[in-house]
Amino acid sequence: MSPAIVAACVRKMHRGDVAHSFLLDLEVELAPGITILFGPSGAGKSTLLDCIAGLTQPEAGRIAIDGEVVFDSEKKVNVAPQHRQIAYVFQSLALFPHMTVEANVAYGLLDAREQARVRVAEILQMFRVEQLRERKPREISGGEKQRVALARSLVTLPRVLLLDEPLTGLDAELKASIIDDLRAWNAAHKIPIFYVTHSREEVDALGERVIALEHGKIVSEGTPREVLDAPRRRRLAQAAGFENLLSGTVMDLGEPDGVMRVRLADSPCEIEVPLGHAAPGDCVRIAIRAGDILLATEAPKALSARNVLEGRIFTLERRGTLVVARVDCGAFFTVHVTPGAERTLELAAGKKVWLVLKTHSCHFVEG
Repeated sequence: MSPAIVAACVRKMHRGDVAHSFLLDLEVELAPGITILFGPSGAGKSTLLDCIAGLTQPEAGRIAIDGEVVFDSEKKVNVAPQHRQIAYVFQSLALFPHMTVEANVAYGLLDAREQARVRVAEILQMFRVEQLRERKPREISGGEKQRVALARSLVTLPRVLLLDEPLTGLDAELKASIIDDLRAWNAAHKIPIFYVTHSREEVDALGERVIALEHGKIVSEGTPREVLDAPRRRRLAQAAGFENLLSGTVMDLGEPDGVMRVRLADSPCEIEVPLGHAAPGDCVRIAIRAGDILLATEAPKALSARNVLEGRIFTLERRGTLVVARVDCGAFFTVHVTPGAERTLELAAGKKVWLVLKTHSCHFVEG
């Protein structure tokens, strides 16, 4: 199968009688396999999916799927959504409440022949909901509804599958199981799948390729590690789970060592970070994951890590299986520790601690 090509420029989209100004200006090629669309709210992820599906008409651009042009503003081509052979699963799932699971899945086939019934039975089994065939949506769990929605979309053998945060609200184990089933289906059919998510966990589980959007433009693309482990922009860093976004001033460069020293804003605190395109006196922004910071209750010695900062715990907060510490080192840092570490180290607000940061855990971001 040739890849799906999308080249779209949306300058205005209409929702009901209201016109919203929005610029989506990009060109992207979707190869068979799973492509993650990642970015902060308002970046244009859902708008792009709506353009591909034909639910939103761009003012300018071109969209081709498997060699067939379905939208071309210059040639005045705009194939109706129902004729694009695209499957779209929304976050709401939109199952028909009055139909059984089997009827929901069979709805898109519009074919009562034996071959269609066989296909429905096969996909119910593949997504592990065959035992629910006679139940209504209100009689099944959230995870089962997601499986039914995927089965209903894929039973039609679409050319492209669009998924807009379909697993929101499910626990990690259930997400992983559904993702495994989706991978198994696509290993046999090899179609482009465009998957919108805000979850780094889902990106890592699915991620063959990630496209990061911000303000309607592609700001980065590649593997999850390439795009999200060292994000180059502030809003992308926030979306990727970098809890510490710190402003500072470059004090000096250590070019032989590939590092430079940055004094954090409104603070005597200084940290060593990787050498970047900056000069002494430049203002920079640094992103650090809370989970990349080590916390000690005694002054560490003989470490390879170059940044050891003395401070005091300002607040401690339990969040599920994590304890979130807010530490004042002259600048405030958010640090994640386990409940076991909290108990063993006898952590409490006001306790003197030391933070340990590796140089290469500090990432430059723009904006």
